[in-house]
Amino acid sequence: MLNLPPRLSSRLNSSQFANLHTFLVAARHLSFALAAEELCVTPSAVSHRIARLEQALDLRLFERLTRRVRLTGEGERVFAILEGVMEQLSEALQQSPQAELCGSVALYARPSAAQCWLVPRLADFHQRYPNIALDIRVGNDAIDFRTQNVDLALLYANGEFPGLASHALMSETIAPVCSPLYAERHGLLEAPHNLRHCTLLHDALAWDNAVYDAEWQLWARQQGLLEVLPQRGLTFDRSDLCVTAAINHAGIAIGRQRLVQSRIDQGELILPFGGFSQPGRYDYFLVHPHRDPMPPRVQVLIDWLKEKAGEGSAA
Repeated sequence: MLNLPPRLSSRLNSSQFANLHTFLVAARHLSFALAAEELCVTPSAVSHRIARLEQALDLRLFERLTRRVRLTGEGERVFAILEGVMEQLSEALQQSPQAELCGSVALYARPSAAQCWLVPRLADFHQRYPNIALDIRVGNDAIDFRTQNVDLALLYANGEFPGLASHALMSETIAPVCSPLYAERHGLLEAPHNLRHCTLLHDALAWDNAVYDAEWQLWARQQGLLEVLPQRGLTFDRSDLCVTAAINHAGIAIGRQRLVQSRIDQGELILPFGGFSQPGRYDYFLVHPHRDPMPPRVQVLIDWLKEKAGEGSAA
């Protein structure tokens, strides 16, 4: 049964359902302007629709601030109810015997994991599930599933996700990597003490709340080499940019095996101090809100990602 709670349904007529949809979009964006852009109407039209809905429900759904809006307590409750109803409707359609496995799935990923691991494998997913529209979004910001309309996130983290469901996708190991030419110029082969003369390449956003040199500190602490780390360095907000800089002889980076093994196999990078290690528990996880049942279109993506992760660390 797909029923609105009596308190809502008793106050709505058929003309208000367009306003409900407008409210859902505006609540998701927390912006009348962004809602107007998605709905192809003016911000003024969004504002009028919300006002009519508030009048019909006799509730104040939004607080209008100077340059933004936010949901009131009643607005939060109505938003949660409507999202639940829409999810039920989506599931009812998906579970129909006549329905194909179709629809859209929004996957949020850290840029480096998307660039180096995920995107090269996507052709296989599309071939298997041509009717699923996969929407890949990348970024380094903390993910907010309520406002960002994302089904699933692929994160490099320590596995702590309070209030969310998570799946361990694949482990990760790290090691310093550089170009063969850079290693030769700085006498690095089997000589980690010569790091003191190098330029370190830092991923300043390696994981949430990490300091700019967190990965180098993690590796050097395990190796007992903290005292040889130089202050000289270049800082990026993506691991793959560190790797690109290393390939082009700009310095030495911490390489994550899942992301750099193909570059090592091709001879663009080397491991001057030996193999990979796992000095800390930072791995790849799939994270999503608790949902029961999981939409089939999302579940097949989770299953596919786990299958690809199990095929090995190299592309």
